[in-house]
Amino acid sequence: MLVIPAIQIRNGRCVQMVQGIEGHDHSDDPVEMARLWRIENAKTLQVADMDGLAEGRVVNEEVIRRMVRSVDIPIELGGGLWTFDAVAHALDLGLYRVVVGAMIVEKPDEAQRAIDRFGPSKTVLGIDAVDGIVAERGRPRSTHLTAMTVALNAKLMGFRRIEYTELRSDGSLRGVNLKILRELGEKTGMRITASGGITSLEELLQIQELLSVGVDSVVIGRALYENRFSCQQLWRQCEARNYPYTAKV
Repeated sequence: MLVIPAIQIRNGRCVQMVQGIEGHDHSDDPVEMARLWRIENAKTLQVADMDGLAEGRVVNEEVIRRMVRSVDIPIELGGGLWTFDAVAHALDLGLYRVVVGAMIVEKPDEAQRAIDRFGPSKTVLGIDAVDGIVAERGRPRSTHLTAMTVALNAKLMGFRRIEYTELRSDGSLRGVNLKILRELGEKTGMRITASGGITSLEELLQIQELLSVGVDSVVIGRALYENRFSCQQLWRQCEARNYPYTAKV
């Protein structure tokens, strides 16, 4: 199970969002935070440009560029990439891949251009949902579309990975929606990254039981920052093959 630390940026700072609302500040320097996670032996990082959610483009560009240059592991970016041009510009910053969500629903032609041009290893489907119902641009307001419908449509476009975030759990340590993750894996055949609400090693092991249906990685923010389990110990166990390191970055 690949454990991916999350770094959320607002106004150039590393923050924690709780169900879409800003909570605690974790650091004034996201670049230093990226270095710290690398020292802790992280294999990849997820960065979310929270200002970009409102703008539809990369806002904290210089910070993200410095983060990419500061570590020798892949970084993915999410947060308001609503157009093909925004995706292209983000990848030009040196990012490994990007997560797109609202563009799939609101601008499917742009999403098709992005997946055709950059491919499924560089372009990942992001689904923010409440109990399996897709939310409006990462907010609790419903689009009345199911995660399954959006995922299957994206698969037809050429997407091969879903990053599923349960908004009721995101940043709140309320646990993950194992039922939805299993259904998405079984019915889409896509690779799945679970994001939001993960609280403990026990919960990680529950998610790992879904490996057979394609759930191979997790994005964790608050639980890591609050030291609810030793991420370094987990990664060492993975390397020792106590827990299979199976996810494809």
